[in-house]
Amino acid sequence: MSATDNQAAAEGHSILKGALFVALGGIFVGLAPIGLRLSEMGPQATAFWRFAFALPLLYVFAKARNIPLGRPNWQSIVVGIAFGLDIALWHAALTKTSVANATFLVNLGSVSAGLIAWLIFGQRPRAIWPIAACFAITGAAAMSFGSSAGGSGDIHGDILALTAAMSLAIYFVMLGPARRNMNAIAVLFWATIAEACVSTIASLTMGESILPAEMSQLAAPLFLAVFAHVLGQGFIIFGGGMAPPSVTGVVIMMQPVVAGLVAWPLFKEHLSPMQLAGGAAILFGVWLAGKR
Repeated sequence: MSATDNQAAAEGHSILKGALFVALGGIFVGLAPIGLRLSEMGPQATAFWRFAFALPLLYVFAKARNIPLGRPNWQSIVVGIAFGLDIALWHAALTKTSVANATFLVNLGSVSAGLIAWLIFGQRPRAIWPIAACFAITGAAAMSFGSSAGGSGDIHGDILALTAAMSLAIYFVMLGPARRNMNAIAVLFWATIAEACVSTIASLTMGESILPAEMSQLAAPLFLAVFAHVLGQGFIIFGGGMAPPSVTGVVIMMQPVVAGLVAWPLFKEHLSPMQLAGGAAILFGVWLAGKR
């Protein structure tokens, strides 16, 4: 085997490993809508406490593992601002347009990350990517619009969702550059500080009280901090340093499938045949994207 072949094999192994970590992160992030649904606080305030609880957890973990946090690079701050804006804008969109519209439009941001990375950074996706992306987008549309309880759309909410999608695309595109000279935990720590700042501004803008009326209201944000943020975002940022945005953006779309499957028994929200078919299409697209 030539040196070129060895390099290609090593690159393929790295992409597969990264895709698997992103998929694992997607499973945990898929629990985020559940935590938000159970939260007794406003959506923006819930996001703030999610980030606030995550910071000491990340700090303690970094110290226990002797991981230097150092100083943030500008890419990690961009990652944090982009993700914070995605959360804030998506939460706001849910109050102004249908859940189906908001969810589908935001998911477009994940898939478009590969296209943006190609156009801006010249990271040409593999030939299989357009097929994987088509399956993922079609599946996302089926899951979003396959329910009769979607609600009515509104152009203002749709614009917020599209802006959230752009922020999410920037998040995935910048994961790789942020990870080039920083550990994943360090990137997540500094990004979380930026996210907390964004959610603070969003909470004040939306007129939500950050302070809980009762301490029990912090249970759901704590759940989100541990599972959706530290574990979910941690695995995504770690995997995003090994896999290109084209792969990461498609693989992460498994999160609405996880959310739908968990919500089914928990909230008695039965998935229609169209939604089940959409979930299968997304998972097939995820498999194609991560296939070596």
